Amino acid sequence: MRRIIVTGGAGFIGFNYVRELLAVEPQTEVIVVDKLTYAGNPRSLQELHAEPRFRFVRADICDRAALRELLGATRPAAVVHFAAESHVDRSIDGPEDFVRTNVMGTFALLEECRRYLSEHPDPAFRFLHVSTDEVFGALGPSGAFVETTAYDPRSPYSASKAGSDHLVSAYVHTYKFPALTTNCSNNYGPYQFPEKLIPLTIANALAGKPLPVYGKGENVRDWIYVTDHCAAIRAVLRDGRVGECYLVGARQERKNLDVVHTICDVLDARAPRADGSSHRSLIQFVTDRPGHDFRYAIDPSKVEREVGWRAEVAFAEGIRRTIDWYMERRDWTEAILSGRYRDAG
Repeated sequence: MRRIIVTGGAGFIGFNYVRELLAVEPQTEVIVVDKLTYAGNPRSLQELHAEPRFRFVRADICDRAALRELLGATRPAAVVHFAAESHVDRSIDGPEDFVRTNVMGTFALLEECRRYLSEHPDPAFRFLHVSTDEVFGALGPSGAFVETTAYDPRSPYSASKAGSDHLVSAYVHTYKFPALTTNCSNNYGPYQFPEKLIPLTIANALAGKPLPVYGKGENVRDWIYVTDHCAAIRAVLRDGRVGECYLVGARQERKNLDVVHTICDVLDARAPRADGSSHRSLIQFVTDRPGHDFRYAIDPSKVEREVGWRAEVAFAEGIRRTIDWYMERRDWTEAILSGRYRDAG
């Protein structure tokens, strides 16, 4: 059995990765480390409690003593690092938590992994740092981010992620630490916390509530279905070159307003409103947030070329899968909105 430690495995992308990993790699044991902040959902983790290859450890990645004990006791083959504060709006309101978790937490994890390797050398050990395309700032109407794009973060969130990226790179160059980094575009799919655009729009539309859209909805994002991202991480961990950064995207750019319109149109067909009006009538344009980046887009040529990964889920299919999941799992969303989901922790 190969053991992998996954930090932030109770969050949206991390939990999807854990589920996929257990399903496709029968010789892998997974240990999730999560502090269970507001975005970590213990109710999701309960779905895996009957799986003998799964273990959950509630711990803060800033707690170096806890990390040291865990690494020494489990002897992992890899650490996949998702744990992060990740919502831009929250970073604007309270940046300190983002600096603590994203920068200092990554530092603590790097230091303890480096210490572990000094005591238990393993040439096959890998540390995969999962990051975001937001570290590169904003694009104009054309062009795409590549691995050599200069960093230009515009929010406390993206600045803290940029800091963590630089720490990982520094450890590779200074200590020959066996790390890889992925920077991904906007994810969507099952288990996403309903403060992000797509799950919030679905939940509000089903409840007949207003659908808030920043500005005029002209901001553009490159959307990737979460299981495609998880497959990319597995491929990079398996075949990526130590010290390299890989940008992960699906080449599926959409304006925010177009995304909301698509959700409304699907729901008009699958869950018509009682008065017969379109869900589009619920759209409300709200004041744009400070420093809102105009456009993100990723050129994933390197990850496609070097590790043989390519996104498979088209946006039209992915958004339908996502809507279906939230319609079938309204209890999951309602537990979060009411705060009941915390009771499971």
